Formats: sequence, structure tokens, C-alpha cells
Amino acid sequence: MVSGTLMKFVKPCWKPSVEGENSENVSGRVDGLLWYKDSGHHVNGEFSMAIIQANNLLEDHSQLESGSMSSLESGPNGTFVGIYDGHGGPEAALFVNDHLFNNIRTIHAAEFTLENQGMSADVINKAFLATEEEFLSLVRRQWRTKPEIASVGACCLVGVICSGLLYIANAGDSRVVLGRQEKAVKEIKAVQLSIEHNASVESVREELRSSHPDDPQIVVLKHKVWRVKGLIQVSRSIGDAYLKNVEFNREPLLSKFRLPEPFYKPILKAEPTISVQKLFPEDQFLIFASDGLWEHLSNQEAVDIAQSCPRNGVAKKLVKAALCEAAKKREMRYSDLKKIDRGVRRHFHDDITVIVLFLDSHLISRSSWHGPLLSVRGGGGIFANT
Repeated sequence: MVSGTLMKFVKPCWKPSVEGENSENVSGRVDGLLWYKDSGHHVNGEFSMAIIQANNLLEDHSQLESGSMSSLESGPNGTFVGIYDGHGGPEAALFVNDHLFNNIRTIHAAEFTLENQGMSADVINKAFLATEEEFLSLVRRQWRTKPEIASVGACCLVGVICSGLLYIANAGDSRVVLGRQEKAVKEIKAVQLSIEHNASVESVREELRSSHPDDPQIVVLKHKVWRVKGLIQVSRSIGDAYLKNVEFNREPLLSKFRLPEPFYKPILKAEPTISVQKLFPEDQFLIFASDGLWEHLSNQEAVDIAQSCPRNGVAKKLVKAALCEAAKKREMRYSDLKKIDRGVRRHFHDDITVIVLFLDSHLISRSSWHGPLLSVRGGGGIFANT
């Protein structure tokens, strides 16, 4: 524990919430299948968020078949960003949205000392694994009555800005790209900061084969798409219990998810790939997005849009640019794509989640934050009745 006296001089990036403390929880707006918050302020600058859902509702119209969600939390000296791209159902993405940040905050506070302000790659890794264990416990409790929850998972991309450092953690195929000012050419260059875990990447296939040398079917080319065990494209996620614990790869799980042979070690991982770097004045903004955006826009195209458009609503503009490209690939107009119903839209584009985080070097270097604590959650049940 750190004494109150020391806490006056060196603060953790997040403090435990206090009832009545000045805070802000902004829900954003909904326009059809689009959720968005055009602008806001975090401790290190401004931000913009947007999500477009393409998947169908479940039969009871209560939730989406899958879900792409996001969160932004900002408090004294720190900002947290999360992109959670669900597959198989919304449960894992919803769970991660509710638990991962709290786990980071709890572990960070527990490891906070005067010498080391608590935030580290190890803290984030522990939080991912703690969230994974909590979700697998939920799967275990619901297994008999809701076995399909064993086939639900979420790709998780997290960014943490704390004490002038940027931590990026990724499990899955979402991506974060930095827009960096190149003074020599007076241009904003795109710099990819995350590593993706998708079987379409040769190094990922090599990692899987190295981890499972006795399984010639660990990655399979199926309908021109590389898949782990012929089932899933990503090699890391939170959830997907059926590919991590053999106890869930049996009846009553649907036969299409069950493997013919037992496995003796997890096929997928929950551990994220983590990088840590110092932020510099030339670092202008970060674009966090699910793979649905990057399927249609290159890193530089996204950075060019973010740099050239007004900050207000820029995340929404990135989503629209991706949808325009999706429409163009099908030789149709964007206006016609917008008319296509949820569910059918899934055949034209994936769910797309975007957070653009603008970086103010003066705020990043500032020792304290006097604005309200900020918490913004996007996606999830908000789409069920739109």
C-alpha cells in the first residue's frame, strides 16, 4: 500500500471511484445501425467514436448475433481505450466491456509503488488473463443450459496512456495505427502499432504449427481462407472456450464446433501481444479499429482521412469511408447499401468499431487533470431496439 502522503506526489493512472465524485458517462447517439459520439475530451486530448453493426438480432430480438463494442475511460493522468469485436454471439464482447478495464484498474492499484507507478505490460497481461478466467467461469456455470456460450469469443484491442507512455495490447485481429508528423516532408505518416493474430498471416500459422507440432490440421485452408482447425480465423481471443478447454468440446455443444479428436493443450490463447513506447510531440492521433475497417481502408488512407477532416465526427467519417469502399466492391451506391437490412448487411461488410484518440503533448506531459472522470461505452444492447 502507498500512503496518502506519497499519493499526493505520485498518483496511479486511475483512482477507485468515489460516490458523488465528479464524473461523466456519455451514451452517444444512435442512427439506425450506427452508434456514435462525434467528439469529447479525455485527459490527453480529444476523441471521436463510432460503431456500425451488420449482424442480425437473435430470435428473441434481444441481442445481436455477434457484437462489436468499445469503451473509453479517462481519469487522473490516464486514458484507457478498448475495442472488443465479438464473434459467435455478443456475450464475450459484453463481458470484456464490463470487466477488462476494472481488472486493469484493480491490478494497477495493487501493484502501485513510489518507484514504479503500477502500470506495466505485466499488469495488462494479468488483466487479460483474469478476464479470460472470469469468462470461462461464466461458461462453466451456463454450460448445461446454454452450451452455445462455449463457442462465443471476442478479439480485444486495448490502449493505455499513462505517465507519458503508450501501452498497446492486442489479442485478435483488430488494429491500432498512429498518425505521426514527419517534419522533413510535412506529412502525417501511418505507423501500425499492433500485431494481429489471424491465420491469414504466415507468421501466425508458423506459431500455431510450432505450438502444435503433432497436429497437421492445426491450420487449414478452407474456401481460400486460412482457419485454425478449419473453424476460426483468429488465434488469440477472450472466450472461445471450446478451443481452449476440452471439457467444452463435447455434447451438448453443436456438432459443427466439436473437434473429432481430443486436444491436450489450448488451441487458442488469451495472452495479448503487448508493446510499450514513449509518446512524442509529433505523435498526432491514434486510430483504434476492428478488422471491419481495415478490410476496406489501408493504414495510410485512414490516417489521411483523420488528418484532413474536422475532428468532430471523424470516427463516423472513417466508418462511412469503409462502407463506401464496401459498396464500390459490390458495384453499388453507398445510399443503396444503407437500405440493406441488418443481417443481410453482414454479406457486404463486417461490424466496424472505430475510436480516434487525438494526442495533445502538453496534456500528456501535464502532471494533473482537473476535469471530470470520463466513461463512454459504445455498442451492445443499444442496437437491439433500433
